[in-house]
Amino acid sequence: MPTRSRWAVHVLIVVGALAMLYPLFWMISSSFKPNDEIFADPGLVPQTVVTDNYTDGWNALGVPFTGFFANSFIVATAAVVGNVMSCSMAAYAFARLSFRFKGVWFGVMLGSIMLPIHVLIVPQYTLFKALGWVDTFLPLIVPKFLAVDGFFVFLMVQFIRSLPRELDDAARIDGCGPIQVYWRIILPLSSPALITTAIFTFIWTWDDFFSQLVYLSDVSTYTVPLALRAFLDSSSGSTWGPMLAMAVLSLVPILGFFLIFQRRITEGISTTGLKG
Repeated sequence: MPTRSRWAVHVLIVVGALAMLYPLFWMISSSFKPNDEIFADPGLVPQTVVTDNYTDGWNALGVPFTGFFANSFIVATAAVVGNVMSCSMAAYAFARLSFRFKGVWFGVMLGSIMLPIHVLIVPQYTLFKALGWVDTFLPLIVPKFLAVDGFFVFLMVQFIRSLPRELDDAARIDGCGPIQVYWRIILPLSSPALITTAIFTFIWTWDDFFSQLVYLSDVSTYTVPLALRAFLDSSSGSTWGPMLAMAVLSLVPILGFFLIFQRRITEGISTTGLKG
């Protein structure tokens, strides 16, 4: 490709990236603006810099935002542990074990990916209501330990199928059973898929609003997305500055989690199959 064409492509990519990142930059900038300046001045440089939005927003709902962050961390961390454990075990069964109707069950699992959450939310709510789990974290956590996210099961199945079966045969010769093969061979070599599952599970659970809105109604159980919505409910949109300030802080755990573990993805890909 000629040099001039490469420069043109790079410029278009940079312009597109800046256009997509503008809402994020605007939110960060607006979190340092007074309320009357947020929508009056669309620029990214505040005419008046204020930091009260962060201190006011932290306690604006009558409950420190520390509790909302803690609730989100509990739900997201438990969801990560559940998905990594259950989806990897289900994927190992589909990829390596033989059992009756395996193809049928795999097809059913793939079909579940196409079902929108809105189709399942009513029967799920009825079930959890009968169990007395509504207004607790259990409806958001327990299903993750049952391999309900077919996308991650499919992702790990495809990855495990790419691993040489000779490793399984060698482990069986050494006396390993199916569980030991999974724990000692498959799981360590599947670190890229496991880390990818952990990253997306954490991000999607942290950002989840609909499910948390359905099952959580007590302020003490609110997660960060529900707490941000409560700004509008409690003030009818009069505290945009504090809300945007808390929205900026809510992005920090997601960004940190991704930056930390994206390096592990690269390392896992480069070292998979090289370590004994």
